[in-house]
Amino acid sequence: MNSRVGAVVPAAGRGERLGGGTPKALRPLAGRPMLLRAVETLLSSTLVSQVVVAAPPTLVDVVGQILGSGVRVVPGGAERVDSVRIALDALDDDIGVVLVHDAARPLTPAKLVDAVATTVLDGHPAVIPVLPLTDTVKEIDAEGRVVRTPPRDTLRAVQTPQGFRRDVLRAAYANRDLPVTDDAGLVEALGVPVTTIPGAEEAFKVTRPADLVLAEALLANSVPRDGQR
Repeated sequence: MNSRVGAVVPAAGRGERLGGGTPKALRPLAGRPMLLRAVETLLSSTLVSQVVVAAPPTLVDVVGQILGSGVRVVPGGAERVDSVRIALDALDDDIGVVLVHDAARPLTPAKLVDAVATTVLDGHPAVIPVLPLTDTVKEIDAEGRVVRTPPRDTLRAVQTPQGFRRDVLRAAYANRDLPVTDDAGLVEALGVPVTTIPGAEEAFKVTRPADLVLAEALLANSVPRDGQR
């Protein structure tokens, strides 16, 4: 396995639940697009040497101007899986480890990015950051009736970036029709073991307006990095 690490960011979605009409990844957070903040975190990692962003096809030039020449921007697909596959193919041939990161997690700390990449480089084919659940979870049927209550101590909430050996992720994305909600799910379907590491509270996903308010508040109370918030 080549030890060079690359990252892909699928950012072609509309993000309807956040509202506002602007693609979610380009929504401003304390005056700067969420996507820019997420990409800057990846670039500030000590291990990531290339970042590829899959942008809305009509906004490739706009996103390229926002992110600058150090980031490769490609037209994304209709679905997230399509965008990841396109960005994965756009990485340099000598990238051996791939991180897949959500643009909607703009406050993810660089140390978490490094931790995921390091764990893959240490020999784990797939790595995901997770947090323990604080809420009780119910499994329900089609009519909304509770089927069972899974034990909370065995459940985890999954974050990004998720890290993979490139050959493993390529093989996973060859299974186009599997109904999964994250990249690790595709890898699990191959029978490849997925390793978990501790996630970070600040790496939450900005999905609804209340999440944006929380992110703004956290930034307002944080110490500026390199003179910026």
